[in-house]
Amino acid sequence: MALQWMLLAYTVAVEAAIAILLTIPSPKLLKQRFVSLISLILQPALFVVPFAGFQILDIYWKNEHRLMCTSEICTAAERDRYEKSIFKAQRNVILCVCACLLYWCIYRICKYNKDIESLEEVEKRYKDQ
Repeated sequence: MALQWMLLAYTVAVEAAIAILLTIPSPKLLKQRFVSLISLILQPALFVVPFAGFQILDIYWKNEHRLMCTSEICTAAERDRYEKSIFKAQRNVILCVCACLLYWCIYRICKYNKDIESLEEVEKRYKDQ
């Protein structure tokens, strides 16, 4: 079970690094090449969105079917285990949402950079005429 969360955590870390690299100022040629490379990677990396969505549904299902430990019959250890599982579920939901949000941010950054590049080409053509 921990493998899927480790995979999602590494994916979020890589997405964050890519978003930072896309937003830092760099020479125009380097930026264009990097945006082109990331744009090629974006379509196969779309697996993150349904994977994260499935994980959120899994967390929801487990939350609905989790044994509640709210009565006075529960021991301290059971109550601690229950609270720990709730905190883990909340952390994992945040991880899933971050994965989807970072993917969307990277997509939009690449799209904006491509739009700027095309507008610069149009401006260059008008200047040449």
